[in-house]
Amino acid sequence: MNLNRRHFNLALGGGAALAALQSLPAFAQVAQPKIYYGFPAGSAGDSLARRVADKLGGTPYAQTNAVVENKPGAGGRIVLETLKSSPADGSVLTLAQASALTIYPHVYTKMNYTMADFAPISIGAQMIFALAVGPMVPDSVKTLKDFVAWAKANPEKSSFGSPGAGSMPHFVGSLFGVNAGITFQHVPFRGSLPAVNDTVGGQIAACVTPTGDSLAHAKSGRLRILAVSAPKRVAEPDAPTFAELGYPEIVAEEWFGFFAPAKTPTSVINTANAAIQAALKDKAVIDGLAAIGLVTAGSTPQAMRASLESEFKRWAPLVKKVGFTAES
Repeated sequence: MNLNRRHFNLALGGGAALAALQSLPAFAQVAQPKIYYGFPAGSAGDSLARRVADKLGGTPYAQTNAVVENKPGAGGRIVLETLKSSPADGSVLTLAQASALTIYPHVYTKMNYTMADFAPISIGAQMIFALAVGPMVPDSVKTLKDFVAWAKANPEKSSFGSPGAGSMPHFVGSLFGVNAGITFQHVPFRGSLPAVNDTVGGQIAACVTPTGDSLAHAKSGRLRILAVSAPKRVAEPDAPTFAELGYPEIVAEEWFGFFAPAKTPTSVINTANAAIQAALKDKAVIDGLAAIGLVTAGSTPQAMRASLESEFKRWAPLVKKVGFTAES
């Protein structure tokens, strides 16, 4: 998702977030909020959910810290379906990836939710994706160009894992395969960590996952990161971008955002927003998330919705180019 920070211009700063916490009109505090997350524990998004959850207690929004409940499956759609029918009183939130609302509608002909079913609260953090290869691919393959040559010579072995069919990493890998003219068989997993583990174990050739989920293995030498989906090079991992290697279409930055049911009162949304943004300004949260490849990026509800609408339009032709649907 090529946000380039443009959707965060309305974001509150740390001082503004704290001031907002003090100036918001009083409302009945949530005793102990619940945050649903649609992927397994231990993943990058799960870490974001838990770090924020641990900072919400004792704020105007919540009496005690939130509880995170993992509901993996269906590429994160299950938690959004659950949220849709949850009480609209601030007691239940969901941390979801933007692609569940910007890409999935182009993939699934039948969905049990739409963007209108949810109230955006705040973007939490953003991430990029890495194409990494494991021991199935010879050590002589050190660059993306080398990998293309290897894939053309070994089409029966050329495969990649992703966190799930229809996910943004799935489309990053598939767009690369289409543009490179190679067979690049997609292998969907329930979350990115299983995809990384099978790549490290040699069951599949490669994986496309959030950088934070493959970084430790890359540093230990068990994976080789060949390219990242950022619009420009980043410090970690130190790898070229798809764009600089001749694939300008493959620019993808995903964000995780906090949502409430659509009919949640504005006063609740604003109070939750201020509490979440204050948590995201905590240095321990920033540093902890940076270590796993996430960049904190709080926003207003309005900026979050604008990002969703923009990315929904951008991904329509890219999904069509790949030719994947839930029925394909």
